[in-house]
Amino acid sequence: MRVASIFMAVLVACAGMAFAAADTFAASPPRYKAVAFDYFVIFDPNSVVPQVEKVFPGKGLEVSKAWRGKLFEYSFLRSITGRQDDFFKLIEAALDYTLEAMKLTASPEDKGALLEAYLTLSPWPDAIDGLKKLKAAGVRIITISNFSKKMLTANAENAGIVDLVDELLSTEVNGSYKPEPRAYELGLEHLGLKKEEVAFAAFGGWDAYGAKSFGYSTYWVNRFNLPTEKLGIVADSTSYSFAGLLDFVLK
Repeated sequence: MRVASIFMAVLVACAGMAFAAADTFAASPPRYKAVAFDYFVIFDPNSVVPQVEKVFPGKGLEVSKAWRGKLFEYSFLRSITGRQDDFFKLIEAALDYTLEAMKLTASPEDKGALLEAYLTLSPWPDAIDGLKKLKAAGVRIITISNFSKKMLTANAENAGIVDLVDELLSTEVNGSYKPEPRAYELGLEHLGLKKEEVAFAAFGGWDAYGAKSFGYSTYWVNRFNLPTEKLGIVADSTSYSFAGLLDFVLK
């Protein structure tokens, strides 16, 4: 009887130690105090494809990819020449060029619908749950995006994620575009944190390069499974989903 009592006491003690260890792990602080997101980590850029397909049947994906490529090119060119503008105007200019290059025409109504698609992007299936987990862990969430504040707000409101983001920060605040260093600097200025306290979540390989060059710990959420940019600097880690980012930030 005495042996059984001792055995039970040992089991209870071990269980208590296990629960204490679990509580300690659960209560351990995240690796980073904040995550700065490129907006396409949260929103799927290809969610414009259905609208483009309506206007140009059979060419939805082709036109969308060409349009997005020209948009990035225009942002880089304007950045290099110091001629930044409202990013929504760049989207329109990139669309005009793409349609002309592909010998396509769109009515004013159709063009308006195409542009509107960039204000109503769909979140990636894992994004909202991922943001909630970061928020629950006490991690501050901001964007560092070339999207204008109007575009950031419209998409956040449409997706119902306004309460999950501490600040919808646009590079228009200081007239920059990523990958300019001063665009990434905005995150530190608005968070009031040090570089080592902030993780940057990139969607594009070029953005991962820019953020890492600036000095952020950088996670590349490589949604389209693209090759790494051959520029000599790579993200600290990468995967195809939000789950990998959570592991990077929280563990």
